[in-house]
Amino acid sequence: MRNQIEFEVSGKYALFTDPLTKLGGEKFSYQIPTYQALKGIVESIYWKPTLIWIIDEVRIMNPIQTESKGMRPIEYSGGNTLAYYTYLRDVRYQVKAHFEFNPHREDLVHDQNEHKHHNIAKRAVQVGGRRDIFLGTRECQGYVEPCQFGKGESFYDRIGELDFGTMLHGISYPDETGSNEREVRLWKAKMQHGVIRFIRPDECTLVRKAGEGTAKIFDAGNMQSVDDLHSEWFGNEVSE
Repeated sequence: MRNQIEFEVSGKYALFTDPLTKLGGEKFSYQIPTYQALKGIVESIYWKPTLIWIIDEVRIMNPIQTESKGMRPIEYSGGNTLAYYTYLRDVRYQVKAHFEFNPHREDLVHDQNEHKHHNIAKRAVQVGGRRDIFLGTRECQGYVEPCQFGKGESFYDRIGELDFGTMLHGISYPDETGSNEREVRLWKAKMQHGVIRFIRPDECTLVRKAGEGTAKIFDAGNMQSVDDLHSEWFGNEVSE
């Protein structure tokens, strides 16, 4: 697919919190990463407001395992109490994603150099991302490296279909929708032979409003142009 990147992300722990389990102060991870969590990882590899990353597929490489830990999170009112967080343990995922230009950013049309963005993104994958990588939450450090999607053995290669029911797909923000509303998207996740193929955000039919917001303004004062960034990374090198 056009403007696509492929990479593997791994970590000792991951916490893709099921929001239904947060209400009591405890946290329990979904069994698989959400679209939004993977989008956050891709944006930590490389992001500019000119782009919208679309997550195409994720391949679950290691068996799904969980581990509970006693935590003492700080409360808003001060002090702390004991809570139990259930993490995924020893996770490894292959991810395929591509970018499209944000149609709601007409003010950034000058930054839409597809060739340069794609080359910077591929280089960012090779160096493990431009920012720290987290698997759901800050305490779960992740590590990124290039891979060929589908290469290597997955624990679920011989398992036909697993249904994970209705779960969070992601959150739609005003920057990417052109609307002043935030929306929560749900979907029915299924895995076939270890691979989950995501539907696009605009294909989600289970959508709920979650508040209001406005798109952030970007200009030369708070955003580096793709031309400058490409020159910084590649210099006079002729990239692919």
